[in-house]
Amino acid sequence: MDREWNDSQPIYRQIRDRVAAMILDDILKEGDSLPSVRSVAAEYRINPLTVLKGYQQLVEEGVVEARRGRGMFVNAGARGLLLQGERRKFLDEEWPRIRQAIQRLGLSAEELLRAARGESPADAAPDRSATPPSPEEER
Repeated sequence: MDREWNDSQPIYRQIRDRVAAMILDDILKEGDSLPSVRSVAAEYRINPLTVLKGYQQLVEEGVVEARRGRGMFVNAGARGLLLQGERRKFLDEEWPRIRQAIQRLGLSAEELLRAARGESPADAAPDRSATPPSPEEER
């Protein structure tokens, strides 16, 4: 897990998001145990209740299960469940801002695909025009 915290979200939410990312990236797999609350709290110098609250969110989402006296474990199907939720969150919260920026900058689908392939702007065709496409042209 990353050692830096940002001020835009509560730390417990950042812990939840980091564990979710570890599951999505297959660092934690079905049946794996999460790092103990105490070890995470000690490593990051945060209150154990903060760690527990982040883990508890994952329990409430059905991603993780708490086994009394044994710890927290990744549930079967957790990755699929997280993918579904994270995709919905991206499309509802992040995509509208990204789409607005694309429109504002007048980027074409071709330019975006070129950038996704890692091609530099120098590989692009000469600038078509300085005016962004109209909404009708985008469809």
